[in-house]
Amino acid sequence: MKHALFASLGILSVITQAAPSHAEQLYTGGAWPAFATDDKARDVGDTVTVLIYEAASASSKLQNNSSKKTDFGGSFAAGSIDESAKLEFGGSYGGKGEVVRTEQFVARMTAQVTGLASNGDFLIEGTQKMLINGENTSIGVRGRIRPRDISADNVVLSSRIADAQIDYDGKGFVSRSAKPGLVNRILSFLGIG
Repeated sequence: MKHALFASLGILSVITQAAPSHAEQLYTGGAWPAFATDDKARDVGDTVTVLIYEAASASSKLQNNSSKKTDFGGSFAAGSIDESAKLEFGGSYGGKGEVVRTEQFVARMTAQVTGLASNGDFLIEGTQKMLINGENTSIGVRGRIRPRDISADNVVLSSRIADAQIDYDGKGFVSRSAKPGLVNRILSFLGIG
């Protein structure tokens, strides 16, 4: 039994001497790797997911009333002739108008950190182009975000983007069909349509 134990230890020492062990350095190339970290954007070139949720609502009402009345009258008397006449002009106008507009835009896209502001904020920019059923759609986002507004899963809300520029553009059959035709635009310009 003792001989088997010494033989096993001897084999183990030969194996450990034959295969040298190497230690991995914690410090490599100017950066310390974190033992536990999330995948948040940290530097120029990193990407961040932008959740765009924009909702706008506007309402405008106008009411206009006007009224005008003009009277002309006169009389004539001479001897047995006694005549009088009266003429009235009048008119009124009442108008009412209301415009209600509600818009909502929801999208999820990736933007890249393109620079750092002097206060440590990230400058981001990204575009997304899609072709869906013959309709070209383009979404663009640009602005400045604070690193603390980026969630643990590397998402920032569009409401947290300072100096935000969000562009949405669609071109294709659906977009063309939604626009009024030439005749309607001319009539609208002339105030007829």
